[in-house]
Amino acid sequence: MVEIGHFALVLAFALALIQTIVPLVGARLGNDRMMAVAAPTAITGFALTALSFAALMAAYAGSDFSVVNVWENSHSLQPMIYKITGTWGNHEGSMLLWVLILAFFGALVAAFGANLPASLKANVLAVQGSIGVAFFLFILSTSNPFTRLIPAPVEGRDLNPILQDLGLAVHPPLLYLGYVGFSICFSFSVAALIDGRIDAAWARWVRPWTLVAWIFLTGGIAMGSYWAYYELGWGGFWFWDPVENASFMPWLAGTALLHSAIVMEKRSALKIWTLLLAILTFSLSLLGTFLVRSGVLTSVHAFATDPSRGVFILCILLFFIGGSLALFALRASSLTAGGLFQPISREGALVLNNLFLTTATATVLVGTLYPLALEALTGDKISVGEPFFNLTFGPLMVPLLLLVPFGPLLAWKRGDLFAAAQRLMAAFGAALLAAMVTLFLVDGGSVLAAFGTGLAVWLIIGAATDLAMKSGFSSVAFPVMLRRFIGLPRSVFGTALAHAGLGVTLIGMVGTLNFGEEHILTMKPQQTVEVAGRTVRFDGIQPMKGPNFNEDRAHFQLINAGGQVTGTINSSKRFYPARQMPTTEAGIKTIGFSQLYIALGDESADGSVVARIWWKPLVTLIWLGGLVMMVGGTISLADRRLRVGAPAKRKSKPAAVAGAS
Repeated sequence: MVEIGHFALVLAFALALIQTIVPLVGARLGNDRMMAVAAPTAITGFALTALSFAALMAAYAGSDFSVVNVWENSHSLQPMIYKITGTWGNHEGSMLLWVLILAFFGALVAAFGANLPASLKANVLAVQGSIGVAFFLFILSTSNPFTRLIPAPVEGRDLNPILQDLGLAVHPPLLYLGYVGFSICFSFSVAALIDGRIDAAWARWVRPWTLVAWIFLTGGIAMGSYWAYYELGWGGFWFWDPVENASFMPWLAGTALLHSAIVMEKRSALKIWTLLLAILTFSLSLLGTFLVRSGVLTSVHAFATDPSRGVFILCILLFFIGGSLALFALRASSLTAGGLFQPISREGALVLNNLFLTTATATVLVGTLYPLALEALTGDKISVGEPFFNLTFGPLMVPLLLLVPFGPLLAWKRGDLFAAAQRLMAAFGAALLAAMVTLFLVDGGSVLAAFGTGLAVWLIIGAATDLAMKSGFSSVAFPVMLRRFIGLPRSVFGTALAHAGLGVTLIGMVGTLNFGEEHILTMKPQQTVEVAGRTVRFDGIQPMKGPNFNEDRAHFQLINAGGQVTGTINSSKRFYPARQMPTTEAGIKTIGFSQLYIALGDESADGSVVARIWWKPLVTLIWLGGLVMMVGGTISLADRRLRVGAPAKRKSKPAAVAGAS
């Protein structure tokens, strides 16, 4: 099976070469038969890549330690779920997952792109195939997951204990579906540049793919944040780690692309800018791949790799980013700029959105790359961390979030800012009330907490206001309003949910950063401590044995005023003999939207233990907001208007105006 997987990978590489060359030449010559090669080649290439991935997964499931990759990252005593997820819990396996998803998106275009013009479809699949060629070659030459080890060891070295978690089953696949999903937007952009033609229909084709990638990347970042929160034992949800930034930058650029594509589709404006954004978004995904796998970063997220791999990926990076930008520079002058609009309009609001998002992306990019560039040029090592990003990124986000509710309420081409402000008076009143309650009743010393709470409520009520206004609230009878509400395009609901999700996440951030408590103390058995009005009692430590680890598990009880136990929290320290590596497993008790979080420190001979206890109010709203944004994106994706290849001709009244986020 291992040899079959290796051979399938080689065949997939060969097919990617055919997919790159033949359709591209066919499109150039206008040869329909050559262009028709693209679709079946892309689908077959995906099937072969899937077979290769299945072969590696089977080697992991069967603990085939004759495969170097399995020996380095698995153990016979590992639970089966971690054997399976261990397939992509390493550099080689994760790169195979990377190209599998790349081939998957190409196969989707091949299978469901029947409404695309033949030349555009051929060029898109050719560009997608060229990316596949580069990464198949990278895997086969520097990162072969099927390399044999002879003689085969009796036992494996075990998977990194930090990765032995269900988060590994969810986070990387979601993240890669987002990361790599933007490759389709890139391929559409380069294909349009090759054709030298771009129009509203192009935006209509690109927008669903952008939305799919954005949904998955949102979920991947949210899941990664939660995984780091409970697994690392640090109690934080975001650390401005360079590898975290590497996934955040494509999300910011992809959000800008999503909004820019709306303007292009609706008003045939921002054509050149949208094309450039599509190129830059995937370029940032490639940059993230380089940062994680080149060895230039020291991070809990980064793969330990040799420099040759970093050089190879750097060459891929330079070829695709440099090549696409060079093609853009050659073709941009021949592309029409698109329609005009007034600054106060829906288009103007979306342009302002793009301005803030791209500036924020540039800020994160500079903060991430500057220390690396400085070290490469001078040898000096500096750290750019939370203070820098808070002082630069935060001020850019505040005006953007303040403006978000205005966008959907402005008309296309020429809007009325005063009328939109009037419609948002209820949202403003609710935000002001929330800020005052926070300032005077919850935390009288924190103006920032009050402002953050008000801003979050402003986003949520502002999103609800958009739905109410489009339904005819207060201007028509309730039955009519209800019918209008039910009949609203799904993209309108999706936009409102995505914007409200931002508000939900912001409430979670404000709550946990401003209203939480932290206690670090040494606790003896039966000792208690008061945390946020709750009594926590330490009952002692019990040795436990897991399938491939030894564990010292500490038991904590939540005691109410009557002395009754209302909950149990188990925190532990584990030791994995095969890896000779300890881990800390935090104990978490969810109470409403808040959590009590306990991480263990060192244990003393008398049975006492150092405990770090946090009370994190509303912390779960951080990730619930991400889920709401994903649901909003999915509802927008279900809008019928996103599932047709070109804008339908309007026969009578214009369709309801809606944006998607």
